[in-house]
Amino acid sequence: MIEIRVDQLLQARERTFYWLAKETGISHTTLWRLKKAKALGINFDTLEKMCQALGCQPGDVLTFANGKKKRTRGRKP
Repeated sequence: MIEIRVDQLLQARERTFYWLAKETGISHTTLWRLKKAKALGINFDTLEKMCQALGCQPGDVLTFANGKKKRTRGRKP
């Protein structure tokens, strides 16, 4: 499962979720969906804006975690 590490990056930089939305022009909804693992993907433009604002590389934002992907969209296993 690919995880977005936006909370950890913001905390390390003493910035807020709302600061990131304002700084990047990415909607709160999009950032929230990424943060809560509700997004099915991420646009390269979105990833680039996040990296520029946070001063990091894409590998700092995305991490691969072994294990099963959590599905909360009402699908039964």
